[in-house]
Amino acid sequence: MSKMNVNGKVIVVAGGGKNLGGLLCRNFAAQGAKLAIHYNSESSKAAAEETLAEVKKLGAEAFLFPADLTKVENITKLFDETIARFGGIDIAINTVGKVLKKPFSETTEEEYDSMSDINSKVAYFFIQEAGKKMNDKGKICTIVTSLLAAYTGLYSTYAGMKAPVDHFTRAASKEFGARGISVTAVAPGPMDTPFFYGQESPEAVAYHKSAAALGGLTNIEDIAPLVEFLVTDGWWITGQTIFANGGYTTR
Repeated sequence: MSKMNVNGKVIVVAGGGKNLGGLLCRNFAAQGAKLAIHYNSESSKAAAEETLAEVKKLGAEAFLFPADLTKVENITKLFDETIARFGGIDIAINTVGKVLKKPFSETTEEEYDSMSDINSKVAYFFIQEAGKKMNDKGKICTIVTSLLAAYTGLYSTYAGMKAPVDHFTRAASKEFGARGISVTAVAPGPMDTPFFYGQESPEAVAYHKSAAALGGLTNIEDIAPLVEFLVTDGWWITGQTIFANGGYTTR
C-alpha cells in the first residue's frame, strides 16, 4: 500500500502562526501542501509572519488569516477564503486554546465565558464548518489536553472547557463518516512552549516535568508527527482522543 502524502492538499491550521501550529505548517509545507495559516491577534502577528515566510521559502502556497475565532462568522470566513483561494479544503487542524490556572472558588464569570468561548465554542464551530465545507475524505483534528484524564484542581475551566471536545469529536465522526471524513483529537501533556510557562510557578514546572513516566515535558516535535499521521495514513482512527504525553496521564 502506498503511503499517503499531503502534496497538493489544502490544509487549514487554526493557531498556525507559532508553537505546534507553526511546526505543523512548516512540516506540511515541506511536503507540498497549500496552507491557510490562522493567527488570533496583533500579539502573535510577528510569529505568524515569520512562519509564513518560512513556509513560502519551502515553496508552498500559503496565506495568513488574522481573526478572533470566538466570533463564528470569522470561522466561516476562514473556510470560505481558503476555498476561494485554493478551490477546496482537505485537512482542518485546530490548535487554538487558552490556559487558566486558578482556584475554582476564585474564577469569575468573565473568565468562565472566555475559557468556554476559546476552548469549546471555537472547537465546536471549527469542526462544524470543516464538516460543511471540506472535501469528501477530509480529515479534522483538534488539540485538547491530557488534563482531561488528570485528578487535579486549579484547571477547572481549562480542562473543563476542553472536555466537551472529546464528545464533539465522537459525534462529528459519526455524522461525517458517510463522507469518509475522519475526526480526531490529540491530548498532549504540558508542552514546553510559552503557552505553558505563563501559568506555572517554578515548583509546578518541576512537578510537571517529573510527572511523565518517560520524563520531562511534552515537546511540539513529539506531537506534530502524531497529528500528521492522523490526517494521512492514520485516517482510519476516527472518533478518538489520543493521549500523547509520555505517561503523564492515561485513561
